[in-house]
Amino acid sequence: MPAEYGGILEEQVLDYDKLITVMRRLSLEAGAKIMEIYDADDFDVKVKSDDSPVTEADEAADAIISAGLRAAFPDVALVTEEQSASHSESANTFLIVDPLDGTKEFIHRRGDFTVNIAYVEEGVPTRGVVYAPAKNRMFFTQADGASAEETGDLSLDKVGSLNPIRVSDPDNGALMVVASKSHRDQATDDYIGKYAVKDMKSAGSSLKFCLIATGEADIYPRVGRTMEWDTAAGHAVLHGAGGRVVRFDDHTELQYGKDGFANPFFIAYSPAVKLKSA
Repeated sequence: MPAEYGGILEEQVLDYDKLITVMRRLSLEAGAKIMEIYDADDFDVKVKSDDSPVTEADEAADAIISAGLRAAFPDVALVTEEQSASHSESANTFLIVDPLDGTKEFIHRRGDFTVNIAYVEEGVPTRGVVYAPAKNRMFFTQADGASAEETGDLSLDKVGSLNPIRVSDPDNGALMVVASKSHRDQATDDYIGKYAVKDMKSAGSSLKFCLIATGEADIYPRVGRTMEWDTAAGHAVLHGAGGRVVRFDDHTELQYGKDGFANPFFIAYSPAVKLKSA
């Protein structure tokens, strides 16, 4: 049985090589199932109690990832979006999963959706995998904590070519901003207006973190509701590429394992960006 939140988790030390191997493989297996449903003529969409949509792809991917993580790491607490109602207590060290981040993008067949698996230690996402199956893009932190993008055929059993990724060293007079495709609002635009912006990109799901991690964008402000499973894997990838994620209000580091797993507003960015106050 998985360990409950408690003392054993504070002392849990995982084999990072095994962790990354398992997370990567499960993300690919879940991604294959997601694409099977995505490419079908139709699929079921339901509405959860918080009015957010959930599809059969969310549930199928959750089942694949949950079973795999529990088998590989039975003593580590596991939090997933689709099973979050049973995890109301806070924790410091745990695995956290969003099996299909960007459900709205999936439903509208826009391709900007991801599989997200992360490991949080003492409130900090230290290892993570973000896989965008419709775009064939795979990002993950390696065993040493450095982030890379894998290219090629993305085989289940063999890691392909790895390109180390690193945040940009941007010109603060000409920043590249990335913002949500489905959750853009006036408050976000008002904050972006504080910066000298060269160009803007829109992206769905945790891909926004990855675009900063690769240097394709410099800053991503999120003035809106998110949950820890939405951000943990992308946060880990960005951190492994030299980036930061801080609270919107006081610019302190975004922490995980909060009661209810809800995030405050936040800013993800390359540390060379000169942050503006909220």
